[in-house]
Amino acid sequence: MGSGTYCSATRTVRAEASGFYTKALEEVFPSTQLNNAMNPHGVKIRESRDSEQHPNSLAIMLALDVTGSMGTIPHFLVKDGLPNVMDKIIQGGIADPQVLFLGVGDHECDKSPLQVGQFESSDELLDKWLTALHIERGGGGNDGESYMLPWYFAAQHTSIDCLEKRGQKGILITIGDEPVLPKVPSRFLQQLMGDGQYEDYTSEKLLEKAMEKYHVYHIHMRQGYNGTREEVINGWKQILRDNLMIAEKREDVEQIIADIVLKHGSDVDTPVTLPEDETVEEEVIL
Repeated sequence: MGSGTYCSATRTVRAEASGFYTKALEEVFPSTQLNNAMNPHGVKIRESRDSEQHPNSLAIMLALDVTGSMGTIPHFLVKDGLPNVMDKIIQGGIADPQVLFLGVGDHECDKSPLQVGQFESSDELLDKWLTALHIERGGGGNDGESYMLPWYFAAQHTSIDCLEKRGQKGILITIGDEPVLPKVPSRFLQQLMGDGQYEDYTSEKLLEKAMEKYHVYHIHMRQGYNGTREEVINGWKQILRDNLMIAEKREDVEQIIADIVLKHGSDVDTPVTLPEDETVEEEVIL
């Protein structure tokens, strides 16, 4: 995936025609259940690939909490935040960003704890996947959300040319206001993903695996339900240290994302060779 280009002028015209600037959240995100195209069940690999149009692709994963009040973040991104992020990234010298949107819920409570789009470059396709999110508004009283599921998916179900060809890690950012739940059982992963070999994972282990391929960040939203709890922030600091970012308000998110991408956008190390037992499979597109 990842064809097409991002054009701010074209995007503005289409956003106005689509009512992104004026419509309520429920009108912009009309899905009342998991969109089949974003169902991770049966997905083997999501790919970020170089092409003649995008010879230096950079894989960027944005995982958005869709529980409780956090649905305002996707709504903000589709109105103003996403085009501003893309403009800042491209004008900052990252010519070939490829963005994949994920929705995150609570695997202990929600029907749609993980939603997965595709890596895309064009303004039209980015909007398509972003607005395909099901804003479930779920979550539970279990003091956490399943932010480890994007870590799992990034580690086990993505193949990215920036890493495999140029030794350049991708970027994975989760956004929310809760702690990360401590573990995810193998039986749930099998139910979520389909046939395969699974094991029980701690969140720490999944973070370690994701960090082999991605620079992993979390943006903690102070405006959220648990946003002002210092124990939540301190817990994230212990996990991510300097890769925890604090957003006082949702308008801060766009600059934080852009700063993270620009910080790592030119990182190129020794090319990486995947071990033989980690050969990737072809992508299955739902």
